[in-house]
Amino acid sequence: MAMGPDPRLMTRAQAATADIDVGLRQYMLRVYNYMTGGLAVTGIIAYVIGTNPSFYQVVYGTPLAWVVMFAPLVLVMVFSFRIAKMSFGAAQAVFWAFAALMGVSLSYIFAVYTGTSIARVFFITAGTFAAMSLYGYTTKRDLTAIGSFLFMGLIGIVIASIVNIFLASSALSFAISVIGVLVFTGLTAYDTQKIKSIYSELDGAEMVGKKAIMGALNLYLDFINLFLMLLRLFGNRN
Repeated sequence: MAMGPDPRLMTRAQAATADIDVGLRQYMLRVYNYMTGGLAVTGIIAYVIGTNPSFYQVVYGTPLAWVVMFAPLVLVMVFSFRIAKMSFGAAQAVFWAFAALMGVSLSYIFAVYTGTSIARVFFITAGTFAAMSLYGYTTKRDLTAIGSFLFMGLIGIVIASIVNIFLASSALSFAISVIGVLVFTGLTAYDTQKIKSIYSELDGAEMVGKKAIMGALNLYLDFINLFLMLLRLFGNRN
């Protein structure tokens, strides 16, 4: 007589799956908590400097402006290439330092755009980001091919932005912003799926922590860049 599957084996498999699901949820929650914390640090510092003329003058009225512009890029490169060799504590420190420097770097938006439009665009960004991140987390579709296409688009945006520094073309700036919204909207879904896929229940606590911080950095950058692109399109200037 044919025998069915052993109930004990099924129970163990279900328990193992449940453990993975719980671990994955905790890991993703940790990613979003780091990202949200980083955005909060950036926003607070940007607001304090951008709305205080004396602080703003110190940053943008001196050669310190160049340090402010390039320091976040340097930290991202250090973080990306050295995180495997960093301790969890060092990775945390670099992440929070990066968020703080980004706050200083983005303080100019409070001098350029009205507070109302900044708030409006922030909530638009938050809604778009949440929807696309949820899609990336829940979809069964493999977004790898789309991610490669979006990465090429990102390279194109960077090159076009550098060129437009010299051209100062409003038409090119508009095109960059529109394409940027599409690229960073797509990258939000792609990065979320990628962050989810690299989770492993076999990782130790330190490795899980570093993966969470790296994932948070990727989503943070998607959010910030999406916000800036939308702000250029819909922000009201002072």
